[in-house]
Amino acid sequence: MADVDQGSALPSETTSPVLDSIMNDTVANATDSINATVTKFVSTPEGTALAYGSLVFMALLPIFFGALRSVSCSKSKNSSDMPETITSRDAARFPIIASCTLFGLYLFFKVFSQEYINLLLSMYFFVLGILALSHTISPFMNRAFPTTLPNKQYQLLFTQDTGENKEEIVNYEFDTKDLVCLCMSSVVGVWYIVKKHWIANNLFGLAFALNGVELLHLNNVSTGCILLGGLFVYDVFWVFGTNVMVTVAKSFEAPIKLVFPQDLLERGLGASNFAMLGLGDIVIPGIFIALLLRFDVSLKKNTRTYFYTSFLAYIFGLGLTIFVMHTFKHAQPALLYLVPACIGFPVLVALLKGELTEMFRYEEASPEAEPNQKEETEVEKKEK
Repeated sequence: MADVDQGSALPSETTSPVLDSIMNDTVANATDSINATVTKFVSTPEGTALAYGSLVFMALLPIFFGALRSVSCSKSKNSSDMPETITSRDAARFPIIASCTLFGLYLFFKVFSQEYINLLLSMYFFVLGILALSHTISPFMNRAFPTTLPNKQYQLLFTQDTGENKEEIVNYEFDTKDLVCLCMSSVVGVWYIVKKHWIANNLFGLAFALNGVELLHLNNVSTGCILLGGLFVYDVFWVFGTNVMVTVAKSFEAPIKLVFPQDLLERGLGASNFAMLGLGDIVIPGIFIALLLRFDVSLKKNTRTYFYTSFLAYIFGLGLTIFVMHTFKHAQPALLYLVPACIGFPVLVALLKGELTEMFRYEEASPEAEPNQKEETEVEKKEK
């Protein structure tokens, strides 16, 4: 944030725009929290409270709504809405991949011109931001779209002729509502590219975070503990152990953080002294909280005990981060406080309720594996 920040990441080996954007966030999630230690400025208590309160509120939005949407996403049969499943193997190797990527960016910024690199990054996130924002607002467009207007169906199909048959390379189906969402998102994208305004940045950042929480699914609680534990170590090491994170954060310009001006009351929308929170500190705990919501649903008890417990734990961890940061006047790796809170509180509740074993046995199969599992089940029934 302004400097709560640092590291988070997602599994590799995917071409999902959401995953790509958050992978880049992982290596630069410290972003400009470092600026608070480099450029000192005086802000009023009211302005500071407004900035941090707004950041906490904005962080909670994608977690809450992303978790709710992840439940329906897990049941969706639409290929464009299918989640990316993170396995324990992905979780275990991700901190290593993220560290290599971070160090690679560090060397890249040392060798090449920062201006041209950030120009490429701006265009890259311009495209990703439009796609992410379009997907975010599509459910609202489905409700608001006038029924009197025709909703035509379209298909974008690219095939490759291999001789005997044609192989599909791209097969994307969309309708008029999707085109409207795309146009609206493009306006925000142009605004961001031209002005780099903090509101446009936040719209893209919220879209990235919500899509990440919705579409990234941990397959079980153990995988979540491995991922959060690994990134806990990653975060602390690269922030406190080296200057690599600081260097990359100061050089990296992209909508991979939420920002809010501390001088808004004095300067209005043209304010420039920002408090910041990296998207990784939202998405990584968020996908674990979303998993616990789906676990609540699987219990079929019409309660959301573990979801609300982990959600409150996130608020506690973020608040503790802000408190420690202001007490010691130094930027803090937020996952240092968020990981123990988001894992510890739900585990303690499960232990008290006698559902700890059930929690760790809960398993989500990847969408690709489900058809195979159904076939195996049918074969087993026939054999019996």
